[in-house]
Amino acid sequence: MFQIDPDTFMPFLVFSIPIIAIVGGITLSIVKSIGRQRIIELAQQERIAAIQRGVDVSKLPPLPSMAMDDDEMAVLGLSGAERDRRRAQGLMIGGMITAAAGVGILVFLLLVDPGDNVWAVGIIPLTVGTALLLSAWIVHPKGRGMDSGPRA
Repeated sequence: MFQIDPDTFMPFLVFSIPIIAIVGGITLSIVKSIGRQRIIELAQQERIAAIQRGVDVSKLPPLPSMAMDDDEMAVLGLSGAERDRRRAQGLMIGGMITAAAGVGILVFLLLVDPGDNVWAVGIIPLTVGTALLLSAWIVHPKGRGMDSGPRA
């Protein structure tokens, strides 16, 4: 039967985490770039179709750009308040998941080895999740006359 030696497995595990993070980041940026390019292609096709139907070019909205700026949601045609609400929602979801993972790690390690203070490792993702929740609260648009309920 195949047996895993902890002395050889731990270095592999330790080095695989940053490698996976780097590959994931590169993959994410490639997918994001392809998605932006597809949005621009669709906007160009829509513009060409409108011109063929005789719509005045000056009345058409400007084409989105491929530039990487802070206003990435402008490519989707979202207003500033809607963009801020989506950003806050993303931070809140990430914070909830990270905080829950921290609590899960903390409880798991506390139950597995109650004698040692290994459970304290769970405090790190718990505090990161709490910081994300705090930043979601800070970024959430306030006082812009925007209702937070679903649209009809």
